[in-house]
Amino acid sequence: MVDKVVRSVDEAIAGITPGANLAIGGFGICGNPLVLIEAIAERGINDLVVYSNNPGTQVTGESLGLARFSEKHLMRKFGGSYVGFNIEFERQYLNGEIEVELIPQGTLAERMRAGGAGIPGFYTATGADTAVALGGLPQRFNPDGSIASPSPPKETRVMTFRGEERTFVFEEAITTDFALIRAKKGDRAGNLVFNLSAQNFNFEAAMCGGITIVEVEELVETGTLDPDEIHLPGIFVDRVLPLSPEQVAAKPIEIIRTRSDDGGQSQAHTDAELLNPDGKGWSRSGIGNRAAQELRDGEYINLGVGVPTEVANFVPEGVTVTLHGENGILNMGPYPTESEVNADLINAGKTTVTLKPGGATFSSSLSFAMIRGGHINTAILGALQVSEKGDIANWGIPGKKMNGMGGAMDLVKGAQRVIAVLDHVSKDGSPRLLAECTYPLTAAGVVQRIITSLGVFDVVDDHLNLIELAPGVTLDDIAANTEARYTVDPSLST
Repeated sequence: MVDKVVRSVDEAIAGITPGANLAIGGFGICGNPLVLIEAIAERGINDLVVYSNNPGTQVTGESLGLARFSEKHLMRKFGGSYVGFNIEFERQYLNGEIEVELIPQGTLAERMRAGGAGIPGFYTATGADTAVALGGLPQRFNPDGSIASPSPPKETRVMTFRGEERTFVFEEAITTDFALIRAKKGDRAGNLVFNLSAQNFNFEAAMCGGITIVEVEELVETGTLDPDEIHLPGIFVDRVLPLSPEQVAAKPIEIIRTRSDDGGQSQAHTDAELLNPDGKGWSRSGIGNRAAQELRDGEYINLGVGVPTEVANFVPEGVTVTLHGENGILNMGPYPTESEVNADLINAGKTTVTLKPGGATFSSSLSFAMIRGGHINTAILGALQVSEKGDIANWGIPGKKMNGMGGAMDLVKGAQRVIAVLDHVSKDGSPRLLAECTYPLTAAGVVQRIITSLGVFDVVDDHLNLIELAPGVTLDDIAANTEARYTVDPSLST
């Protein structure tokens, strides 16, 4: 009988030498193979090329997950979708000490899956009309902040899909020398069961690795697992490292948010909390409250991080929606009570959540199949800038903050309706509704409705149409704080 169990961590990572290419599972540190990562960090194996959704985190004050690699300067190149929460990694990136390939989250998952499926490449609408396709993304900076190595342009092709002519970008598959993943349960033959949202990229990473190494929280004998419960068959797994109880218990969480044990009832917001302190325009909660009025009964909804998360607090009475998390969750519930906190159940913002009855969890590639396939009715995203043509920029400020696009590029291209929510002006008072976006684009011409702290706009052809003023806001306020061309709807409401 096949037995893939290894006796030590040294045996597990044997053959991983300087210069190796690694695919590593996890979303943030949820589902991260923390023990295998730590073993490589302790041995100082450097010059690594790593593909993973995030480069670890320092949000808790210590370096967790792949932040251990950046702490020791072990990576020559990193490919992933979101940099956030790792201050040292961001410093190295902006100072030209590491090469970074920024990859839309759904594209990353599909490139890994394609590599494991023997598909050398594929076309996707994600990233069309942006620097992902046109080239120019900063792969390496100079110490002075200028771009030393921009990304090259990619092949594009206009094709008709479901009756619509669109531009698609060709993306090459990812294959690596090794893959490091984590599973809740595994048998000696390498058959694996993942837990809740900790499945995320572990499935795809396992597929694309030449040698796949899994650390399992519970080892069972072959034949114990029900065939229907196996998420990943052992054919994709080469080495199985059983974890000790202490290693299993050491499972950190990036952001813990809880609710009082009140049966799930949200705390009511007062009218004052929905407005800015001066009474002019909506607060962040107020923007979320107004955006919630856009929800339609029976819809599948994706809420971005930041202001969009407020929307879940204000779903209108009588409206039932199913919340989707791009990290692999459907029918997401409220924050957990303290007793419900689970390190394997987080949302796309790396924050603890719960599942409602009928909820489901799944891999990242399946999650983005839902998005790219047009199965998400509405996506509500935060934005740094929106243009008068409906272009949106929400993931980077050149030379200052290059968080990465996460799943936003996939969402704005795949969702049936896109709503942008944002403060009307930036912290320095400059307008955020512009004639042209000056920050890197998330996508061109995809936003249908914009809800800001000052009002609500629709995108009509090549300009905006103001349809609603926030409380306390005048037309003069809009004119003084808006660069984009706009018209005022005859039926303007407040």
